Amino acid sequence: MTVISTDGGEVLLERHGDGTATVRVHRPDARNALNIPTRQGLAQFFNELGDDEDIRAIVLTGSDEMFVAGADIGDMVDLSAVEMMKRRSERWWAAVAGVPQPVIAAVNGFALGGGLELAMCCDVIIAGRGAKLGLPEVRLGIIPGAGGTQRLTRAVGKFKAMRMILNGELIDAEEAFAMGLVSKVTEDAETYEEAIKMARDIAKLPPLSVQTAKEAVNMSEDVSLQAGLFMERKAVQVLFASHDKKEGMGAFLEKRKPEFKGE
Repeated sequence: MTVISTDGGEVLLERHGDGTATVRVHRPDARNALNIPTRQGLAQFFNELGDDEDIRAIVLTGSDEMFVAGADIGDMVDLSAVEMMKRRSERWWAAVAGVPQPVIAAVNGFALGGGLELAMCCDVIIAGRGAKLGLPEVRLGIIPGAGGTQRLTRAVGKFKAMRMILNGELIDAEEAFAMGLVSKVTEDAETYEEAIKMARDIAKLPPLSVQTAKEAVNMSEDVSLQAGLFMERKAVQVLFASHDKKEGMGAFLEKRKPEFKGE
């Protein structure tokens, strides 16, 4: 277990020895709110994991009662516009969104504001039935500023995103699932276990194909269909040069368990 102190809390990293890792936000007295040290700790761990070839899937979570209640308002209340700009906080979010391995968010309790934006940096969101999700920034005189207006709109469409963003409305996990914001809903006590099970299942697969698939899907949001299809074809062609492609197809034909090397 590796720990980074975050001014009243911690960010924890646990490597499980099976190709998976868990990154956990732990600031219970602040409802896991994201202050600067917490964001920096998350970025440090995700940058580290992104370079670790032994890690094939990552779970990001908070506690059994709380994912992340939002940004730490005390961190921002007296900031000027120039001070806010100089933080360059987009670097910290990019570390989570840009890691090559799949990231699964295990969400219980509140995922609000920066907490929901953090979850939306992930590739899969598994939410406990009692979870509440929302972007209530307009009620504080600002707007979502870490990707909320962009990622939510891409996930659920303009009109559902507008409904949530314009009045800061919170929704429950079932509604989030129905609108396409959440990948799966579980009982609250099973959220993390479901996420780590999915991570372990992914970790058994050939990592080059998994990471290439993630890259292709993410790019589909930003390019035309024709450009996306071209990129997809080229990605498939490149994977035909990999050891894991030969191993996977050979094992299928020989009716044996494959041994993927990430090569």
